[in-house]
Amino acid sequence: MVALTPEQIEFFHENGFVRMEQVYPPDELKRMLDELEYVMETFANWNAAWRGPWREKYLDKEENEKAVLVAIHELQHYSSAWSRALTKPDIGAAVASLLETDCVEMHHCTLHAKSPSTGAPFPMHQDVPFYAHSDGRYIDSLIHLDDADEKSGNIKFLAGSHKNGPLDHILGPDTAPHLPTDQYRLEDAVSVPARAGDVVLFHLWTVHGSAVNNSGRWRRLVRVGFRDPRNAQVAGQALGRPGIVVHGVRPKVDGQNVDVYGNWSG
Repeated sequence: MVALTPEQIEFFHENGFVRMEQVYPPDELKRMLDELEYVMETFANWNAAWRGPWREKYLDKEENEKAVLVAIHELQHYSSAWSRALTKPDIGAAVASLLETDCVEMHHCTLHAKSPSTGAPFPMHQDVPFYAHSDGRYIDSLIHLDDADEKSGNIKFLAGSHKNGPLDHILGPDTAPHLPTDQYRLEDAVSVPARAGDVVLFHLWTVHGSAVNNSGRWRRLVRVGFRDPRNAQVAGQALGRPGIVVHGVRPKVDGQNVDVYGNWSG
């Protein structure tokens, strides 16, 4: 079993992120990749690169024209290997230790695959605008399917930024939510390289982003959101939908109800 040490838990609370090494062994990772390749080719959106004026700070003209990001939500709907991977007990237990809770619910999952040539970047942002919750009992995880480094556009965090709580983002119909590029700079963030099979955990309020992939190889990762079920969602992705409990037993929460047919309210 891969578990967080007390030192890693302390590091997370101070910095807002932590890396777990080799959560997925090579044989399991191969099954995940084999099925993911089919899902990407058959079902995924190959035009999912984020848009907006922030791209001027991240891409030159040629990169801007070629930038590619492949995305798809809820891999458990497409692959049995991913149904098992997303509910891996090691991750549920790790999130429970960070949230200091007796129950962890998987909220969503999304593939972010940067193509080998000019894979699209992400501006500095929090994940709050995409799935706002009433408090901070929420952790995102990044399952790495390829080795990620500076050249391939690995994840970067502003250490300790989660302590500032939810921030106001630049929003609009022609841009992905992002923070002001002159105040929140990718070059000020901590680079977190990772190997295939590693998992990076970070707080919902931790500011993060990543550069363009110019490595000539894929940088594929799957973001999985986990929450304490007592943390009510306010808006955004998967609003009103129950998730899979991956650690413990769902508590009874006032206002959250399921009828005899499994329909969810609250």
